[in-house]
Amino acid sequence: MTRTVTLCVTVGCDGSRASRAAAEWAAREARMLGLPLHLLHVREPDHPSRAAWSGDTADALAARHPGLDVRAVQVTGRPADVLADLARDAALLVLGSRAPGRVGGLLAGSVAHAVLARTERPVVLVREGAGHHDDTESRMPVALGLDLAHPDARLIGFAFAAAARRGTTLRIVHDGDRRPEGEPPSAGPRTLRRVLAPGAILRPWREKLPDVPVAEENLCGTPGAHLVDLSREASLVVIGRQIRAGFGARLGPVAHAVLHRATAPVAVIPHV
Repeated sequence: MTRTVTLCVTVGCDGSRASRAAAEWAAREARMLGLPLHLLHVREPDHPSRAAWSGDTADALAARHPGLDVRAVQVTGRPADVLADLARDAALLVLGSRAPGRVGGLLAGSVAHAVLARTERPVVLVREGAGHHDDTESRMPVALGLDLAHPDARLIGFAFAAAARRGTTLRIVHDGDRRPEGEPPSAGPRTLRRVLAPGAILRPWREKLPDVPVAEENLCGTPGAHLVDLSREASLVVIGRQIRAGFGARLGPVAHAVLHRATAPVAVIPHV
């Protein structure tokens, strides 16, 4: 049977504070993208259903965002499996996460980690309490963590587009003056190439979206810690996740630090 694909923004809903924040954030993003919003409630077998909450939330979001097509959908199954499957038809999958510092953290035993391991679509994790923003907050910079040794067009393009939609600055964090981990000190020419690479890497997007102000930050410290610091004054943090068959969600130290400690919503973009 042919699968019908209708691009939308999908948000996982379970009635928690975190999923409420995710739903509000997803509604604003869907409106900016001009896409319908699907509120997905996954009912686990033999568990009480909160589907009524999703319907009420859909009505409330539609009222707050006139013109936005909002639909409540209920599916029975394991949350991680269902979310990952339906994410294939989504332009964006949005999930709620615990606030930084909460016991258990974002990844430990979470549905979010399982979904990241299964999907090749962009996933945004929104911490509880971060759903409601005024216009000033929504125009705060977008922060991008960029690995110059493995730059990816999908990751960079997502960050530029997000900044363009918000009419804000894109702050790019990279470690161009640092030797890749494990590389011997004798690799001077490679180090020099990496210092000079950002201009060439970013040129296509700067030419395509010239109205997006770009601020590059060449690090002397730890990229993950720097992105966490930037998240306090960012509307969105964008990081990559490398796809490797058989290895699940490959999250490096930068992604691990950001997902556990960032205060802004975090977009995780899978790439090869």
